[in-house]
Amino acid sequence: MFFTHDTEMALGFVAALADTTPEASDSGTDELSTREQLVGLLDEWHYSGRRDGDARELRDVRDARARLRALWLLGRDEAAEAVNELLAEARALPQLVRHDSLDWHIHATDADAPLARRILVEAAMAFVDVIRADEMHRLRACDADDCESLYVDLSKNTSRRFCSTRCGNRMAVRAYRARSMA
Repeated sequence: MFFTHDTEMALGFVAALADTTPEASDSGTDELSTREQLVGLLDEWHYSGRRDGDARELRDVRDARARLRALWLLGRDEAAEAVNELLAEARALPQLVRHDSLDWHIHATDADAPLARRILVEAAMAFVDVIRADEMHRLRACDADDCESLYVDLSKNTSRRFCSTRCGNRMAVRAYRARSMA
């Protein structure tokens, strides 16, 4: 394990959230265009805390998605600046908490804070761990030429190149066909 469980979960959620954009989604459409889609994503990732379920919350989470997608692709120093900005905006106060079936982990906002703020702060806290460990190279975009998905490379030797087996297989077939034609 390279990161704590809550860091890995937060990074996984950020990648899943970022991959709801049209350019990264499997469907080629915005997979976060309805409140029901937001609820489905939050439920899938067992996101706790306040949920308003209104149009404003959806808009704010979509705005957070754009900020986090951009943050994912920054270099270490730029990411550190962006993380500090997110934490300062939210006046984050890290605390150890235990809830549901989860053991002690860090939250830096109240469970009653607006959803988008909690998403941004929890992501920022995960990025703190990544930056401190000098592991930004583990936060990647898929190498497939027709995919914009993000993923966390938790492989031992950081050799993962694609977001999924499907993308890897598709690119291998293309490479094979190109070699066969030559």
